[in-house]
Amino acid sequence: MKTIEIDDDLYRFIASHTQHIGESASEILRRMLKVTDQALQEADCAAVAPEALPKAKASIDKKPADRVRAVRELLLSDEYAEQKRAVNRFMLILSTLYQLDAEAFAQATQSMQGRTRLYFAGDELTLLQSGNHTKPKHISGTPYWVITNTNTGRKCSMVEHIMQTMKLPQELTEKVCGTL
Repeated sequence: MKTIEIDDDLYRFIASHTQHIGESASEILRRMLKVTDQALQEADCAAVAPEALPKAKASIDKKPADRVRAVRELLLSDEYAEQKRAVNRFMLILSTLYQLDAEAFAQATQSMQGRTRLYFAGDELTLLQSGNHTKPKHISGTPYWVITNTNTGRKCSMVEHIMQTMKLPQELTEKVCGTL
């Protein structure tokens, strides 16, 4: 058995998918990743080139049913339910959307800005310079920063725009915005 280090938020995400007491992280990951014994044997036999991994992950992430399921799982997760503030739920949603399709997320955020300020940027300073009292926060697991000093309605419209760009179902988008 090998030991790996993972971020706390990733560990909580994995732990939130526990189906029974005593289930190990390996069992949870095998189930979530749909890893079979045959797949493990094939992986042992053939060395996978590192540059092939991101492409394989991207094709998995772009399956519409998997993306919808991932968003629904976020909404049902303990981590999401424990968030008392809309801004914290907003940050979890953005992080999840980026993980599902980084390309579509980037495309959606590039075109999104207000009259006088940017909503998303690659660094905190850019957002601070785009307006007063923007309160930029880093979106966990992404290279992006987002302004958080907006009302909940604006946060919903930002999430809605990203989800529409990602071509996620309108009913799901409404459900997500309803939880903010």
